[in-house]
Amino acid sequence: MQLAAHTAVTLTNHLSQLRDAANLVPYPSLAQRRQWLDALARLLQQHQHELAAAISADFGHRSVVETRLAEVFPTLAGIRHARRQLAAWLRPQRRPVALWFQPARARLLPQPLGVVGIMVPWNYPLFLALGPLVAALAAGNRALLKMSELTPRTGTLLATLLSRYLGDDVVRVVTGDAGVARAFASLPFDHLLFTGSTRVGREVMQAAAANLVPVTLELGGKSPVLIAPGADLQHAARRIVAGKLLNAGQTCVAPDYVLLPRQQQAELVAALRDAATRAYPSLAGNADYSAIISAPHYQRLQALAAQAQAGGAVLTIINPAGETPDELAAVRKLPLTLIEQAPPDSAVMREEIFGPLLPVIGYDSLEQAVAQLRQQPRPLAMYLFDHDKARIERLLRDTIAGGVTVNDTLLHVAQAALPFGGVGASGMGHYHGHEGFLTFSKLKPVLYQSRLSGTWLTVPPYGNTANLLLRWMIGQ
Repeated sequence: MQLAAHTAVTLTNHLSQLRDAANLVPYPSLAQRRQWLDALARLLQQHQHELAAAISADFGHRSVVETRLAEVFPTLAGIRHARRQLAAWLRPQRRPVALWFQPARARLLPQPLGVVGIMVPWNYPLFLALGPLVAALAAGNRALLKMSELTPRTGTLLATLLSRYLGDDVVRVVTGDAGVARAFASLPFDHLLFTGSTRVGREVMQAAAANLVPVTLELGGKSPVLIAPGADLQHAARRIVAGKLLNAGQTCVAPDYVLLPRQQQAELVAALRDAATRAYPSLAGNADYSAIISAPHYQRLQALAAQAQAGGAVLTIINPAGETPDELAAVRKLPLTLIEQAPPDSAVMREEIFGPLLPVIGYDSLEQAVAQLRQQPRPLAMYLFDHDKARIERLLRDTIAGGVTVNDTLLHVAQAALPFGGVGASGMGHYHGHEGFLTFSKLKPVLYQSRLSGTWLTVPPYGNTANLLLRWMIGQ
């Protein structure tokens, strides 16, 4: 109880001090916001290798190239985009005023919310901490970040660097276990952004509701790949492997399962095997192939595959160098495992996989595949492989997902100008680019009344003038 009380008091103090700073400067200037973004860019550029090393140590092994490619680069791209566009984003928007209120003027002023909370998952601890932070700072807010207990080295280093480059009056970082996370979600932030599982997202939303804190939930789900008839299977296989095995599948928008014409299933399995073998000719000592974050997660993935196999699924384990299970388990490296004929009620078909297991499912008609997608909870991402433009547009209209990449995987998330967010069970709200700025802003409507206003004609005591005017306004 003493530890819990101490945590609550510490978190409350952090929030209170950040709020004091926000109240002291409630509307940071364009120059100030650009200074914050520039400082964040310098932090990343000057300490990218230290951060990559910390992330790798937290994982047991995490490809340094992957960290720079999938975390450092898109974060810097987001900073540069926000900095270029910030003056336009801050410009008040003129809105029309109805005839009855002329010659008044109306505008929308983007106002900082104050202090936002950002709950960061372990799988991309840099990008999913600093990506939302970019949007929060661009909108003029202060921020309190909660890092995952599974990435303690990254959290500690990021706390030190953010304090050094931005200052404790702008952003603070806390770490801790699930108890700290629950206390964090219960704080009266001005906005709370959570990235993580759907199950925990429900708990976060419930905790935030007690203080009427608006939330953005970036969850996950089973992001499908839909291969249309006639698509290039070799190209699809290469891009699926690239998206699936980035960070060993521990990506919220990783391809979760593949739907393709049944008669092409064997061909795709062979193409996936070839693509994975070329990309990762060995696993255990391969610096390019990342480890599973922890022993419990490794065991969970093994259990998913074993349960599916026990239910009649056919497994294709792609282990090009023939490394033994013990060799792989010692470094928590899990081979890409293709799963065919998985029972529909098996856990691998119901739960988000979050690892290098990939169900491959044949369909008899594209209509059947689309119907199957509609029966599932709406995913965070979807991937279409097709070159028929009319069919692509029809599929985009007929399916719902948080975001889509056509003829590739993952890349829509890396576009600084595109919003990122889920729909339904995969989340609510979005950030990145202008939408991130708007998420962390209050668009304050302001009406500027004129000295020539005629509204005095509609104040009591009401008489014939008011009634005649109302007849004109209403039309009767």
